[in-house]
Amino acid sequence: MTTAVPDDAGFAGRPGSLRTSLRTLREAFDRPLTSYYLLLGASALLLTIGLIMVLSASSVWSYKYSGGDSYSVVRRQMLWLAIGLPAAFVASRLPMRWIRALAYPAYLFSLVLLLLTAFLGTEVNGNQNWLGVGSLAIQPSEVAKLALVLWAAHIYANKERRLHSLHQLVVPVVPGLLLATLLVVAGRDLGTALVFFAILLGMLWVVGAPGRLFGLALSVIAVAAIGLASTDTERVARITTFVDPFQDYHDTGWQPAHGLYALSSGGWFGQGIGASQQKWGDLPEAHTDFIFAVLGEELGLVGTLLVVGLFLTIALAALRVAHHTQEPFVRYASFGIVVWLIGQMIINVGMVLALLPVIGIPLPLVSYGGSSLLPSLVALGLLIGFARREPEAAQALAARRRGRAAGVAAGAPGADHPSTTAH
Repeated sequence: MTTAVPDDAGFAGRPGSLRTSLRTLREAFDRPLTSYYLLLGASALLLTIGLIMVLSASSVWSYKYSGGDSYSVVRRQMLWLAIGLPAAFVASRLPMRWIRALAYPAYLFSLVLLLLTAFLGTEVNGNQNWLGVGSLAIQPSEVAKLALVLWAAHIYANKERRLHSLHQLVVPVVPGLLLATLLVVAGRDLGTALVFFAILLGMLWVVGAPGRLFGLALSVIAVAAIGLASTDTERVARITTFVDPFQDYHDTGWQPAHGLYALSSGGWFGQGIGASQQKWGDLPEAHTDFIFAVLGEELGLVGTLLVVGLFLTIALAALRVAHHTQEPFVRYASFGIVVWLIGQMIINVGMVLALLPVIGIPLPLVSYGGSSLLPSLVALGLLIGFARREPEAAQALAARRRGRAAGVAAGAPGADHPSTTAH
């Protein structure tokens, strides 16, 4: 005699359970405020991880160069964060017409800053990409990334019905972005130039540019990159060294080699927060361009995958906003911000993994630096504002406000309440 097995037991129950879990996950993902909460949650976690890693990675450097103060760098990062978070909040609440009205002035202002940097800028690590303003040093190319995205999105949104024309696709966005790129190249900042090119390609893709235009753009980028690299022997050495950092270990291979040492010693779960060995002087730029290496050493493969996953979560939420919106500007701006932030993350991680040359690109929201942090926070604020404006999200938020108002009114003095006296 055989005993009947319930349908929900053993292997028979697993497919149903899996389907139920997937259905629950899909229902959660389809909720009106999903993009909003994904952006808030992923951004908050990245900023928290970034602040912890800046504290850890910069402590030795701070102690050495700040008169025994191990917290000088992280205090400055907290100051930038204190400025950037309110700026992000304001950006999330700006009316759409204000954002679009600011796009052109922001683009022109960034061009002026890039022009000043090309002629009057300060050279750091071979790149003339810093501009001194009194006692403050800023990196205008970081501000320009956001300005270029908003300007291009504004132009293409105005031309929404004419984008079938190649002329309308190219003019003035392509010349405008190339002009900004040339100003950056004048300061020998090849890394930022690649990010600008990525933004250009991303904007052309999202507006439906033909394949031949992409082929031409990629050819120009390849020729320009090879030409720029060949004009500087140090840059040539950097590009050839990343293939095998240990070939020139004591010179150009030192930084990528020690980045690999840091990652490899982290294992699955890392050495623990604060336990990095490479930050004790062996790894240059440990709290800026190579903070991902320290993160891998202290938090392991799990920590690095978590950070990459959080960036991909931001990308997923932003692309969801771009898919749901009815406004061309929001669609183009959301996609442009994703290309900028994710492209920069890929380049930075590629540098640390020795898959790409060391070209001085910080990890957004994680690396130390106000010039990078502030524009990134404003961009995230804009994305959060776009998510709030999704039709279903706006209705859900309005219903929530009405519910809160009704609750406050019900609890106000003099309001009618059910009697607590027993009948």
